[in-house]
Amino acid sequence: MSRTSPPVRMARRADEPQLLPVVGPPSGHIFCIQRQSGPVWFAKYRTGTGKQIQKKIGPAWTRRGTPPTGYVNQAGAQRWLEATLEQIRVRTLPPMAGTPARFETAAAEWLRHIEHDRRRKPTTARGYRMALDTHLLPRFGGLLLTEITTEEIERWVASLDRTAATRVKLIVCLSGIYHRARRVWGIAYDPVDDVQRPPIKPTYDLLVYSTDETHRLVTAAASERDAAIYLTAAFTGLRMGELVALEWRDVDFDRCVVRVRGSWSGVELTVPKSGKVRSVPLAPQVSAALARLASGERTGLVFPGRQGHLDRRALRRRFHLAQETAGLLRLRFHDLRHTFATTMVGHTSIVRVQEWMGHSDLHSTLRYLHYTPRPDDAELIARAFHS
Repeated sequence: MSRTSPPVRMARRADEPQLLPVVGPPSGHIFCIQRQSGPVWFAKYRTGTGKQIQKKIGPAWTRRGTPPTGYVNQAGAQRWLEATLEQIRVRTLPPMAGTPARFETAAAEWLRHIEHDRRRKPTTARGYRMALDTHLLPRFGGLLLTEITTEEIERWVASLDRTAATRVKLIVCLSGIYHRARRVWGIAYDPVDDVQRPPIKPTYDLLVYSTDETHRLVTAAASERDAAIYLTAAFTGLRMGELVALEWRDVDFDRCVVRVRGSWSGVELTVPKSGKVRSVPLAPQVSAALARLASGERTGLVFPGRQGHLDRRALRRRFHLAQETAGLLRLRFHDLRHTFATTMVGHTSIVRVQEWMGHSDLHSTLRYLHYTPRPDDAELIARAFHS
């Protein structure tokens, strides 16, 4: 008669998480108790193993506004409970049991998603990577996603010596990381939702060149090719990447139009910023300048570099040198695009300018509206106040 051997119990490794039997998902609620020293927030919750815990959160802040250090309002107490329950959940329930998601892991997954799944432009991905490496990972890299609080994020954002636009961009990155973690790991806790974003004051004051200054810049160019680039930028509103990517097949001399099909990011050829092909009128001055560059068959790039596309950084250096030679105010190359928009808004409709600029939203074009000349307005006011 054979005897069945008892099952062998394997020893658990030191680094192996010990999972307790799961009774149900963790749950709980917050409540406020009046003490002699004042009201205090408490939380009572059950773990995934059924154990009930009551814990003090902190002194209650019952007034309006942001609670001072050491105090907690109702929203803060609720967020504390949600973070606690989330920590319990990811440590006791699959698929995250024993492997709590850290911020650095979630950030890497979000960046991978941006680059490969959503196929954002290389320049966009580089900007996000720089924001992670410079700001977010040094501050939050070693923390669990559920250890980061709304108040902590707001204090950190307020301490940054950066513009409001940069701080908002960092908050957007944080929000993207938590939204991606929700899709990948099912983490419902998101402290970024309640973060107050610093207001960004829109600026409508643009630095642009007059028509005379544009011609002085073109005259001071180091080469005929650079002169054509500056003239085309100012008279069509094309972005630098779109100019560098421009091919002869995109220039229609017969119909007096240039079609914007792509943009050179400095690394690879991508679609224009709007994601759509657009057509822009080709002024006679630009048409003549481009025709002088054409030699033999009009194929390939209109403005080729030594080895393929032009070096954007070298182009900027020559642009600033031409400004200095012409005695002009030092503006960005992108301001030639603003020069085109502010000039044309006085001669055609705002909708047509939007189409030529490739703006997906009319709001982006409205910043040029106050450049529309209205010579009759002064006379209108004079007649209105005439006694």
